[in-house]
Amino acid sequence: MTKKERYENIIKYFLKTAPTAETELEYESPFQLLVAVILSAQCTDKRVNILTQDLFRRFPDAETLADADIAEIYEYIKSCSYPNNKAKHIWGTAKMLLEDFNGKIPSDLKSLMKLPGVGRKTANVILSVVYNQAAMAVDTHVFRVSERTGLAINAKTPLDTEKQLIKYIPDDLQPLAHHWLILHGRYICTARKPKCDKCGITKFCKYYN
Repeated sequence: MTKKERYENIIKYFLKTAPTAETELEYESPFQLLVAVILSAQCTDKRVNILTQDLFRRFPDAETLADADIAEIYEYIKSCSYPNNKAKHIWGTAKMLLEDFNGKIPSDLKSLMKLPGVGRKTANVILSVVYNQAAMAVDTHVFRVSERTGLAINAKTPLDTEKQLIKYIPDDLQPLAHHWLILHGRYICTARKPKCDKCGITKFCKYYN
């Protein structure tokens, strides 16, 4: 099976089984999604959704968060990983959005990555989810699933994986494919022991075969 055929078959499978896949993070605005994605680094979406309920009730937008005391922000997010850094990052992001971007979430990679706590992965999530742009965020799940299945060959870094994925996945499907791979990695192609008996793409998977 060629790499192109592997992509075509896996895309066909997910289009049929998960045509409306979306993020599991809970949010009510682009700003809230940005904060949630920053908080989700090395932390589960489930944990982030629990702590953002109270955080967003207290600080629903960039204005209120930028006016907050970092110590108070910390109290809301202390149950996630690296709460000290993340409290500073989301406060700094809120402040920069107001001061440099008129309170609007940027729609280009370079500007997004100027925000505190926003790396390439987080920026790509915002571009794909908020702006429906052709962008592929590569987290640990996407990296693992891509390597195992053979969608990415000899990828040493998330950027290596991203380059291979965007070469073969059509632009209009990239925002959707990001969620396919994350959810597949989260529930089926798990890190320690992949559930191959429950997987619908084994016949196209390099690891399985």
